[in-house]
Amino acid sequence: MVMKIACIGTGFVGVVTSAVLAKLGHTVAGLDIDEKKIASLTEGKVPFYEPGLEELILSTISSQNLTFTSNYELAISGADIVMIMVGTPSAADGQADLSYVYKAAESSAPHLKEGAIVVIKSTVPPGTNAKVSSIISGLTKVDFDIASVPEFLKEGTAVEDTLHPDRIVIGATNPKTIETLKELHKPLTDNIIVVSPESAQMAKYSANVYLAMRITFANQIADLCEKNGADVDEVLRGIGADKRIGSHYWYPGLGYGGSCFPKDVKEIAAYAKSVGEAESIFIAVDDRNENRIEKMMQKFDKFVNGFAGKSVAILGLSFKPNTNDTRVAPALKVIPWLIDHGAKVTATDPKAIEEIKPHLPGSVLYSPSANKAINGAQVVMILVEWDEYKSLDFRELVSSMSKPSYLIDTRNLYTKDQIEGVGIAYRGIGK
Repeated sequence: MVMKIACIGTGFVGVVTSAVLAKLGHTVAGLDIDEKKIASLTEGKVPFYEPGLEELILSTISSQNLTFTSNYELAISGADIVMIMVGTPSAADGQADLSYVYKAAESSAPHLKEGAIVVIKSTVPPGTNAKVSSIISGLTKVDFDIASVPEFLKEGTAVEDTLHPDRIVIGATNPKTIETLKELHKPLTDNIIVVSPESAQMAKYSANVYLAMRITFANQIADLCEKNGADVDEVLRGIGADKRIGSHYWYPGLGYGGSCFPKDVKEIAAYAKSVGEAESIFIAVDDRNENRIEKMMQKFDKFVNGFAGKSVAILGLSFKPNTNDTRVAPALKVIPWLIDHGAKVTATDPKAIEEIKPHLPGSVLYSPSANKAINGAQVVMILVEWDEYKSLDFRELVSSMSKPSYLIDTRNLYTKDQIEGVGIAYRGIGK
């Protein structure tokens, strides 16, 4: 069954979801009040880097299944499903700022058709559906239903994640709504889990917070390994063989970043406090992550006998590989720290240089490649595990580095024997 779908919000989730639903043959309108963004998307230009997305946008626009607009009436009128995918940034108290969700509901209400389903895909705390329903009910006389279908996308693999999801979680109570949403998602996966809206919303927060906790756990174990001679990668292999634990998603390093984990951990901690559960593990996870880089930079400073006066090449400016997203990227803390401690910094990244420039000190130099950034550097710091940085020829690169030479490998891409064998002092994480 072909449906007409309105997707409110053309950020990361909104654009990917709009394109995939259009690929499935539905008539989709991507809606945003940012007219410059709409104009760009209408031409097939995506405002961020995500593998495979621009090609998908162009093909679905060409098929006329996908359009973009800033006109609420045009997008919402006649839509069977209206998806709200706007931002929910953390407010000053740490809780989710739901003002954009409420504004989207308010602006949509007058244009809803009879029987429309309003789906909240934004990350929101339990109880949000009731508030959104109340807003809409006050502005329309048509019958509608509301549901939650959280997204579980990973930047860098978002198109693949949306086309082939691990699961779809539908938070709804109306049988007709449940069947419609099952029908919509059936081409993507058979693993459709139907729960209450509150459970769906908690599932989204819980997934992100659990993954953030795994990273924090790995970092805590890495710190202990550095004290006792163990190797964190070997330890994680040892425990990962336990089926109850698994070998996936262990990333010891400088902590988690990006648009979701830091925000969602803070929000679930604030939410826990607001409902009388202030003594939560989430606060500790947030604190450990906030302080991680400062703690590690002090260790690195001792390793290189002080950064003052040294030239440092930074490899990786995004928060993870295969994206140009620099939100809560390690570089945003590492580079200012280095400059404050007297280092001269040259930075490079395959995709994120232009995105991060406005947020870093003007003294930072930028290089188009790792080899050029390393030329003349005394210290190389790998911050992101881009494929380009996994097979650098340090046997050749050492001749272009200042002496004594150091490699700080925060992603454990190399081994001490590999690097020290060519005359570069090596420092990994948890080694």
